[in-house]
This record gives sequence, C-alpha cells and structure tokens, in this order.
Amino acid sequence: MFTDSHAHLTFDTLYENVEEILKRAKDAGVNRIFNICTDIKTAERGIELAAKHDYIHNIGATTPHDVEKEGEEHFPYFEKLAKEGSLVAVGETGLDYYYEHSKKSLQKKFLIKYFHLARETNLPVVIHCRDAFDDLFEIADAEFANSEKALDRGYYVSFSGIATFKKSEGLREAASYVPLDQMLIETDSPYLAPQSKRGKVNEPAYLKETAEMLAILKGVSLEDFAKITSQNASFVFGV
Repeated sequence: MFTDSHAHLTFDTLYENVEEILKRAKDAGVNRIFNICTDIKTAERGIELAAKHDYIHNIGATTPHDVEKEGEEHFPYFEKLAKEGSLVAVGETGLDYYYEHSKKSLQKKFLIKYFHLARETNLPVVIHCRDAFDDLFEIADAEFANSEKALDRGYYVSFSGIATFKKSEGLREAASYVPLDQMLIETDSPYLAPQSKRGKVNEPAYLKETAEMLAILKGVSLEDFAKITSQNASFVFGV
C-alpha cells in the first residue's frame, strides 16, 4: 500500500474528475494522499475532499512562484488553516531562482514567514527549491538547528516520476544515497508522469512505477519499500 506524499488533487486539471482519479488510485494500491494546496480555491476544495475521504490530508502555502502576486492575500488564509488544524504541514514553500517568477527578496520574505508559521503551529514544512540551496540553508539554519547537509538536518527527500526518466542518472544516484528511512515518494500530479506515461496528465495511480524503480535501486522488495516510505510519511506528517 503506497503513500503519495505530494499531489495536487485540487488543481483544475485533476479536480474535475477527482472521484474517478481517487478510485484508480485505490485500485493501484495508493491508500494515502497528501494534497498540496497553493491558493484559496485549491485549499477550499481540499478541505471538502478531506472531509469526504479520511485518507486525504492537506498541506498548504503559496508557492515561491506566486508570492509576488498572491503572497500577502493568501498568507492569512493559510495561517488560519494551520492554526485551526486543517493542515498537516506548511508548504510547498521555498525558493526558485531558476524561473524567478517572483523577486528573490520576496521569496525569502515569505519563506521566513512560513517557517515562523510552521514553528508556531508545530507543523513540518514541505520545501520546493531550485537553484537556491545556499540561500535556503542559510535561512533554514537561522530558523532551525544548524548542520552541514540536508540529510544531517533530518530532512526527508521525496522522489517523483522524474527518477524513472531515461536521462535522470543523477537523480537516481541521489536516490541511492538517501537512506530509506529518510525517503518519500510522490507523483506531483498532474505533473511529472513517470517514463511509461510521459506526456500524459499524471495522477496518484501512476505512483507504483516510481516505487518499483526505487525499490530495485535500494535493493528491497516492492512491499517493503511501500511499507517503509508509507511509515516515513506517517511520521513526518503526524498522521
């Protein structure tokens, strides 16, 4: 039984057929999904979805891409959800200097705000980071305990369908290095469909392909890999 640690079920692309998508996920052995909400609309949908399905849990924040146009408006809403117990984590927040859709200074500002919210509510943080790790670690170390490397900080690393791509040798090398007890798996639906589904809209039912590849890489059975990564998600998100 698999856990999808990061999916966007309430994005328009998936939400219009969400019940069918959830049925396919169950049929494929995915028995828990952590839904990432990035604005008020997706969060409101997520709250409704979690009320209907006890295996869906919501995580929320404005992404670093959107903080310039939506950060000030949406932060109070996510703050309210976190404080009332409607979220199991804060995120995905972070820094993205590759696209830099929002100014770096604003990305840093909101990352700090969401870190403060996570500390205040005792929630974990889901981080998106691209081409900005020096700044991410500098900010994280100012807010949390200092150490040298991501794994030493106690971070968990989640792997998506990208790990199955033919040219993703570097990512598979990283996966071989990450200890199983600090590993999660995700679809990032509707994005990043695994190799056999490339070009299609991704969904949680496709998680097994990523799990199969990583289980082989880690030298464990698929059953053990599913069990360990599910236990990791349960521990990280407190469910």
